[in-house]
Amino acid sequence: MSKSKKILFIILGTLLLFVATVLIIAAAKPDDFRVERSKLIYAPPEVLYTIVNDFRTWEQWSPWEKLDSNMKKTFAGPLSGAGSSYAWEGNEDVGKGKMEILESTPHSLIKIKLEFIEPFPVSNTTEFTFTPAEGGTKVVWAMYGSSPYISKLFSVFMDMDAMIGKDFEEGLSNLKGMLSK
Repeated sequence: MSKSKKILFIILGTLLLFVATVLIIAAAKPDDFRVERSKLIYAPPEVLYTIVNDFRTWEQWSPWEKLDSNMKKTFAGPLSGAGSSYAWEGNEDVGKGKMEILESTPHSLIKIKLEFIEPFPVSNTTEFTFTPAEGGTKVVWAMYGSSPYISKLFSVFMDMDAMIGKDFEEGLSNLKGMLSK
């Protein structure tokens, strides 16, 4: 075997080993994911619950609202609470999707079905919980759902918790800042 064929064989073998390793790591990842952040906000639970429970107020605090000033928004159903929905269509930073409040327990829980349509279809659950705490309310913003194999494969190279978590942190900080004005 010539020297160039040996080098080519080593390169192809290394590449094959790398691909196999990535596929095995992806297969070993959990079937579900959860991203969660929390913040103590100096306001009563009923105030925070009211703000989050109405999609029309999200433009004041959601980190994604500022990514496209020309985003097309559509609101449907009741003004707030279960059945209220919000659809958007925007640039490549925000894509296209829809949220619908599935469950709304006064002053303590809001559960939302989150559907992304573009750039790729995916459906997850988002949840806000509001727990009275000394000096205010502990607000927990979480997103969870299943991780199909393709998501597991992407997660080998991208950390979903870090990627989405920073947006949750920003949103909670915006919510806190909005109430301290």
